[in-house]
Amino acid sequence: MGIINFATFIVTSFLFIISPGIDTIFILNKSIAQGKKWGIYSTLGITTGVLIHTTFAAFGLSLILAQSAMAFNVVKYLGAIYLIYLGVSKLFTREDIVKQKSQGQTTSVKKTYLSAVLTNVLNPKVAIFFLAFFPQFIQTAYLHNALPFIILGCTYALMGLVWFFALTLFAGSFSHKLQSTPAIGIWLNKFSGLVFILMGAKVALAKR
Repeated sequence: MGIINFATFIVTSFLFIISPGIDTIFILNKSIAQGKKWGIYSTLGITTGVLIHTTFAAFGLSLILAQSAMAFNVVKYLGAIYLIYLGVSKLFTREDIVKQKSQGQTTSVKKTYLSAVLTNVLNPKVAIFFLAFFPQFIQTAYLHNALPFIILGCTYALMGLVWFFALTLFAGSFSHKLQSTPAIGIWLNKFSGLVFILMGAKVALAKR
């Protein structure tokens, strides 16, 4: 199917997946702050984003971001604005996350899922990464074939799904401990908000 050095792809992909980034922070925040259920939906959202990027790479749409400075900047700034918006919302919220959870006022799982999708899709560096990374494991004659990209992308997504599920189960176990210490929930909100703002600034300053 045009794929070469698949074992190397598996190892290298795993190292990239476990490296801390925006996706990891988003999932950890949701898992610790709101519980395993929200962490799982965040994981599903991130995985959906990866599959969308895979589709873009397979059909050459990521090439537009790689070649067009305008397209890259539009996606980049949209992503940065969205991350900063999430951060500011958390930073200036008046209620701690534990109180919100106990009152049933937490973000719906549907909204959490969509937020995770947007967080991943609106990061142009992911699209550029896939476009640069996948071809290294595809035979030259198959570079214009969508199938190898889809196979590699689905493999990457599946590995990420397993890793983030494990991370969610681990981090989600701390959610119950917040119930007895509301002050931690307040500071966690502030800290995660600041992290999202910094991540947004990092995306905004990113270059192709």
